Amino acid sequence: MDFKEVVNTRRAVNLFDPEKSVEQSILRELVETAASAPSGFNFQPWSLIVLEDKEEKLRLQKHAMDQPKVSQAPVCLILLADTQGWMAGNRFADRNFDEMVKTGAMREEKRDWFNNLCQSLYGTDRETGVAFACKNTSFFAMTLMLAARDMGLHTHPMDGFDKKGVKDEFNIPDRYWVSMLIALGYFPEGGHMPEPKWRKTYDEIFVNFNP
Repeated sequence: MDFKEVVNTRRAVNLFDPEKSVEQSILRELVETAASAPSGFNFQPWSLIVLEDKEEKLRLQKHAMDQPKVSQAPVCLILLADTQGWMAGNRFADRNFDEMVKTGAMREEKRDWFNNLCQSLYGTDRETGVAFACKNTSFFAMTLMLAARDMGLHTHPMDGFDKKGVKDEFNIPDRYWVSMLIALGYFPEGGHMPEPKWRKTYDEIFVNFNP
């Protein structure tokens, strides 16, 4: 599939073949491909809870407006956005700086300067931390959905769920924002594929607020 075909055939499908599982090798390849998504300072503040067991998916479904696709899809992903993913002391944030030192992109003596910069960008309040985490996790999510389509899979991203209910159900620490749910699997043979929805035109996308 070329890139335009991937983009143009991606749909948020409501039907999945419950009898066709997603092999672990395919799931691993998919996630590793999505991990190439960009992120601010390469912090990669995304994590996944992967649900494949029917009972676990039903536990999620009761907090997701009882949408059947949550349990029908062979895989349902809970995307977590780490609002503290930029913070000194976070193991990935510390590793990120260490990796930059290794490549020569940063010097060790700039660690405090870098940490203060990140604090000013992402840590001034809860809102900036959530914005940082969700923005970057959305890069990962979109890359994952496009990679899934390229591999013959379909997805459905969901925002219709009780965030507190999901966090409590799966013991998710408060620092994580539950960014979205993604149902993942194969479209059933003979199912009705939804038609593309309307999109803004080139001219409608541009705005200008100057007087």
